[in-house]
Amino acid sequence: MAFTFKQLKIFSTVAEHQSYTHAARILYLTQPAVSMQIKQLEDFVGMPLFERMGKQIGLTEAGRELLHYAQTIQHQMDEATLMLKELKGVERGSLHLTMASTANYFAPQLIAAFHREYPKASITLDVTNRSGLVDAVENNQTDMAIMGKPPSGHHLVGLPFMDNPLVVIAAPSHPLVRQQPILLADLADEPFIVRESDSGTRMAVERFFERHNIALIAGMEMNRSEAIKQAVMAELGLGIVSLHTIEMELALKRLVVLEVEDFPIKRQWHIVYREGKRFAAIPEAFKKFVLEQAEDLLIIPGY
Repeated sequence: MAFTFKQLKIFSTVAEHQSYTHAARILYLTQPAVSMQIKQLEDFVGMPLFERMGKQIGLTEAGRELLHYAQTIQHQMDEATLMLKELKGVERGSLHLTMASTANYFAPQLIAAFHREYPKASITLDVTNRSGLVDAVENNQTDMAIMGKPPSGHHLVGLPFMDNPLVVIAAPSHPLVRQQPILLADLADEPFIVRESDSGTRMAVERFFERHNIALIAGMEMNRSEAIKQAVMAELGLGIVSLHTIEMELALKRLVVLEVEDFPIKRQWHIVYREGKRFAAIPEAFKKFVLEQAEDLLIIPGY
């Protein structure tokens, strides 16, 4: 006898909470019923799926492998259920969007404009770092992500929709402000406030400096663009950030964009999703909306 979707659901819940009792409570089942379903699944597999570790339980190697497939099956069932509901006209539609922290400066404008066209759409928004974005998309935990160029080798599709220029910023009092335009070589001895090492911005900046045979002096490391801006305003060094993150500071004259040779660094924002993913109606509409309208909606005044 083959295993059932119900058994996979019970197995996934036990694995997530590492407890038969907790899983039974969540699934509105008795603990013996949960234990029986897991036992039947183990009999079919021919190997134990859980092992005791003191008072807790953990997955065996077979359990870890099966959990990966169980989660994939559940995601596909959820997608199929949502699509069928939408085709019957009983689902208003939902969008789960995950984005890089830097995109948080402009994505709300996109979402607001989209929501005006689709007011009944339900939108969930997560903000995370680059590795979190890749994991969320790859493991089908989100419909799509807004990020820089996705890494190769992860079966991800990346569609560019808008330029993302990286510019050099300084406090208005910095000596280089009075020296513009500036040769790239003039930055060789300047300390920079930089993003963390696995940030897409950091990697792009390092590639740029390496290509021009100039050493990047990382004076301080920050994990948010907001922190970099504050450090630059405090005259702790120069920064390199996305132009989309400094609209307010430019308007208030708290930061200055330096006119440096070969800048800005040219990058692009991408809509990223898992290869082969089938979108329901609302995510498909959002993807089309962003690709067609983002560049016209997101113009930084005065630059």
